[in-house]
Amino acid sequence: MDDGRIRFDTDGGVGLLTLDRPAKLNAATSAMSTELLELIPRIDEDPSIRAVVVTGAGDRAFSVGSDIGELDRYDGPWHFRNRRDYCDALRSLRTPVIAAINGYAYGGGLELALSCDIRLAASTASFAAAEIKLGWIGGGGVTALLAASVAASDVATMLLTGDPIDAVEALRIGLVSRMLPADELLPAATELAHRIAERPPIAAQAAKANLRAALSMGLEPAIQYERELQAVALGTRDAAEGRAAFAERRTGIFEGR
Repeated sequence: MDDGRIRFDTDGGVGLLTLDRPAKLNAATSAMSTELLELIPRIDEDPSIRAVVVTGAGDRAFSVGSDIGELDRYDGPWHFRNRRDYCDALRSLRTPVIAAINGYAYGGGLELALSCDIRLAASTASFAAAEIKLGWIGGGGVTALLAASVAASDVATMLLTGDPIDAVEALRIGLVSRMLPADELLPAATELAHRIAERPPIAAQAAKANLRAALSMGLEPAIQYERELQAVALGTRDAAEGRAAFAERRTGIFEGR
């Protein structure tokens, strides 16, 4: 049985997380979910990893979500509802995450992509909230996360039809920020991740936390939260180093302190 695996490689300050089950379009098995759930905390605990790229193995799929063949292993709806979800795990990362969407991003694969902070797509990628065609809806945050990025009418069309959209349409509606030829996707995502990794890591994580808050808070609480995070970041050694580097006209050396 092909249970798949999660590969994790590092290059400088960047981690590359690959969903590795290409023969099954990188559908996530329970074994892969367990691997991911165990990996995520280790990434945040490693100060050398300052940005992460997530992609799928092969050239056909980012991920088509959970392996439907495994759904019957749950004792019932309540057991399924209380599972440890891989999308929740990815969203819990403090470290900035970029999705390099190299093919199908369907069902939970779409939710996995939406759980990333930045989404880049190959011109061959396609996207679908396909669960409705099988008699259920997504449960990994697809509605809320789509609504945070895409106009309500486009969200409704995706959720109510389950039909796929191509990368051109995904770019048009704001689901992804860039579309690239397939062979340029991973280099572009990695280059962007290295640029983020060069930034002071506490400031980068604060910016990510602040963005998440801005999407879920009212205007005034969000601005106040931003101000609190700004004060925390200003008190770090990295901020002092940034000011010194600016005054001395040199590149700052940031240690995450």
